[in-house]
Amino acid sequence: MKNTTALFAILLAFSLIGCKQEPSAPDIALKQTQEQPFIWEAANMYFLMTDRFYNADPSNDVNFDRTKETAVLRGFKGGDIKGITQKIEEGYFQDLGVNAIWFTPVVEQNHAGVDEGTGYTYGFHGYWAKDWTSLDPNFGTMEDLKELVDTAHDNGIRIVMDVVLNHTGHPSEKDPFWGEDWARKGPNCGFTTYENTTKCNLVTNLSDIKTESSKEVALPPHLIEKWKSEGRYEQEMKELDAFFNESGLARTPRNYIIKWLTDYIREFGIDAFRVDTTKHVEEDAWVVLRAQADKAFQTYKANHPDAVIDDNDFFMFGEVYNFMAGQGRQFDLGDKKVDYFDHGFDNLINFQFKYDAQNDYETLFARYDSIIHGPLKGKSIVNYATSHDDGNPFDKDRSRSMETATKLLLTPGISQIYYGDESARDLTIEGTSGDATLRSLMNWDALYHPETKAVLTHWQKLGQFRANHPAIGAGEHQMISKAPYIFSRRFSYEEDVDMVVVGLDLPKGKKTIEVGSAFAKAVTANTQDQMITDAYSGQRLALKDGKVTIDSPFSIVLLEY
Repeated sequence: MKNTTALFAILLAFSLIGCKQEPSAPDIALKQTQEQPFIWEAANMYFLMTDRFYNADPSNDVNFDRTKETAVLRGFKGGDIKGITQKIEEGYFQDLGVNAIWFTPVVEQNHAGVDEGTGYTYGFHGYWAKDWTSLDPNFGTMEDLKELVDTAHDNGIRIVMDVVLNHTGHPSEKDPFWGEDWARKGPNCGFTTYENTTKCNLVTNLSDIKTESSKEVALPPHLIEKWKSEGRYEQEMKELDAFFNESGLARTPRNYIIKWLTDYIREFGIDAFRVDTTKHVEEDAWVVLRAQADKAFQTYKANHPDAVIDDNDFFMFGEVYNFMAGQGRQFDLGDKKVDYFDHGFDNLINFQFKYDAQNDYETLFARYDSIIHGPLKGKSIVNYATSHDDGNPFDKDRSRSMETATKLLLTPGISQIYYGDESARDLTIEGTSGDATLRSLMNWDALYHPETKAVLTHWQKLGQFRANHPAIGAGEHQMISKAPYIFSRRFSYEEDVDMVVVGLDLPKGKKTIEVGSAFAKAVTANTQDQMITDAYSGQRLALKDGKVTIDSPFSIVLLEY
């Protein structure tokens, strides 16, 4: 895969198909004020569906004659890579304290659609790969992707690429089957044993790659023909020869795809992979993917020393559907348990958070503190309240948006904001079927409504506080007072300590907060009164005898020094 000079996204001031073009959100957030190291285990990650977030380039909205009428919200709507870049340039993610962006896959998708029983559908979601070596023009170009990564890195944001190893899209006249050496047409997964979870199709006609195969295979004829028609066959074959010679890997279906996926790290400096449908692939495959990803990341850093933003290693987390963090590292597949953390993964998505978030703050925070510093010590989890395929989110009717922010962004672990969580995007779209209701267009218009602005401001303040303080996601939790509820988080790194104190459900107006000895080390020899900041109200406060008094209209304080 080759790329050329990147182009900046053009801001268009009119509405077109799908995602509306809106001016940037009003400047209603406090800006980040702290310089702290980036810690993956404490990241504030934003997850978006590329096609549904923002349409910055309407010229790429229709490709491959994808013009057949689809069911509600099951076709392409215009969102693209340039749209993500534009929102970084406008400061949208920075205002939310986002320091990692995960977006749905952007590789070339099925040209045709399929009727899944929920109505006609195209691969707008990005999970029906046709060619892992090229991007789908509906999402953008290689130059667009390079510009996105570079812009993100310039703004202190890491890029997470969503990758699929185990299946291709639905076969059709436009999208040929990859052949029996590469893939299977059935049976469908039974989800009761290791065998019927890994060697099966997720759904009918979604061809399952034979990732377990040790047989060396040739490229399928349709891919060779495609590359030749695009004038890049010789270059692709040359790169494949170099990869297999250097890696010593066999030319199996799994290893071809691993080469193609890690190319995006080698060429663009992708910081992390989110691995789709992790439990549907033999765990040994993930060890190989991780090893090659690590090599690719080091190659990128060596070739682009001026683009390296820190010394963090490559990061990889997986979607093991229904993994519950409280159950420990082993995941039960029925007749076999697998520790995916021991097979290339730093982190797994935690499907338990939405249930635990029904509890009070201390029960929630203390539980996750014990998980992260206990059974999962040295690893981490991604917590979410909403996602693209979870039909039972924490707050489906968006009546608890403030509470969602407070619980998600202050819970130990990585926080995953799903696009529109911060703006109460509607999750109950009339006429939709299945997960389509979770995948509506980002509600940019709503950012100017007073109620939405208040919700967004709350997410922004908490998000920035989290980004400024790795203690929130990775530190040790300690309750200071039950009523009023006050806790501290402490994180040590190198010779420094990050310490914060948070108060929740406090009375509005004047209040005194007990912080104990949390900030004792910050007291200077020249003053008896220590000055600290409430990041939520922006007030500078005097701390004396382990207490601080504040007069604010808020029921929350975020104390830092």
